[in-house]
Amino acid sequence: IPAGSKLIVTLRHEAVSAHSIGRFRLNVSGQDPKLLSLKTDPAAEAARRLMAKPVDQITPADRKTLEKLFADSPEHPRFAATAKVATAKTAHEGALGAPISVMVMKEIDKPRDAFVLLRGEYDSGQHPLTGRVWVNRAWERFFGIGLVKTSENFGSQSEWPSNPELLDWLAVEFVDRKWDMKAMQKLIMTSAAYRRSAAVNAEMLEKDPDNRLLARGPRFRLPAEVIRDQALSISSLLVDIQGGPSVKPYMPEAVWDETSVYGDMRNYKADKGEGLYRRSLYTIWKRTAAPPTMLLFDSAGREVCTVKRSRSNTPLQALSLLNEITFVEAARKLAEQAMRQPGDNAAKLAWTFRQVVRRNATAQELSVLRKGLEKRFATYAADKTLAPKLLATGMSPTSTDLDRNQLAAWTATANILLNLDETVTRE
Repeated sequence: IPAGSKLIVTLRHEAVSAHSIGRFRLNVSGQDPKLLSLKTDPAAEAARRLMAKPVDQITPADRKTLEKLFADSPEHPRFAATAKVATAKTAHEGALGAPISVMVMKEIDKPRDAFVLLRGEYDSGQHPLTGRVWVNRAWERFFGIGLVKTSENFGSQSEWPSNPELLDWLAVEFVDRKWDMKAMQKLIMTSAAYRRSAAVNAEMLEKDPDNRLLARGPRFRLPAEVIRDQALSISSLLVDIQGGPSVKPYMPEAVWDETSVYGDMRNYKADKGEGLYRRSLYTIWKRTAAPPTMLLFDSAGREVCTVKRSRSNTPLQALSLLNEITFVEAARKLAEQAMRQPGDNAAKLAWTFRQVVRRNATAQELSVLRKGLEKRFATYAADKTLAPKLLATGMSPTSTDLDRNQLAAWTATANILLNLDETVTRE
């Protein structure tokens, strides 16, 4: 650059506002550009010091390092050769010219006859699919498996119904009841097939492992949303208000930051108050970072339409039920209710068990629970620092009129009950 030249630097801010440069700096040097670098790279600094060494001081190790640096530098002959090959290839392709599109087919002289199949309106009683598809999905919702197992496919490749007459009768009944979904759900739930015991023996498992013939009542793990809502309901935390905006329950910190660079899709912050305890139906859902606990229990990711969910059984599910904030907080509120029940600890345990599982506990189950409760009494009494940590989980206030060590022991016991297979299983 000649002396006295004027340099004009133009900054173009064409990115989002968060990427704009607030302050910048320009440096000028008279050294060889090959020896300069704006980056403080230790490797580059070492290379510059090596190249500045006198020739008589260069060791064999230094020579190998310099050879490698030269081999990787743009001045190496192989880069020039590569550029020549690329130039020749471009010239060759230009000489050949652009590809010519040639039409190898044309319309036939006499178009074939085309037909429009009038299937009727979807809500017509004569439609062959609407009623059957809906009642099959309702049946799958209550029994765990539909009369047509492939509820996502009613086409030619679907499975044949296990009971075609029942499917047809339910579909006709659905139409006759003016598409009343509540009435159909009540009909299914009051049926003898649904109210039948889920107990199973070896003969039933051998003849009908999937219960397609309805020899026993349904038994399957509850959906993710029901598991959470059930825990909130049992502990009296559930805010059962219909409608309203989406809410933000507890989720791991920075769970949204991993998939968003800027904007309101970062910095997830849980609500306070009622928003933490609304039904899962109202939970705000980011498809690229869905609630982890919901996905753990096979909730749909909502990236694509999901007709039928899978059901998995993993140790992580039990780990989540024991440690996730919602379930620990629900256990604490349930423990507060249990401690206020009349009677001794055995009576309080019996009440808590029935509150969670909806049946009376056996003598053996009560004995196991009582022994575990007594051990936890001793554990929290021996270490006074454990109870405050456990009781601090969740934003709902902790009762101050109850003994904190005993409340922690009851919370751990209630947490186990919420983690029972019988609690998260419909049977």
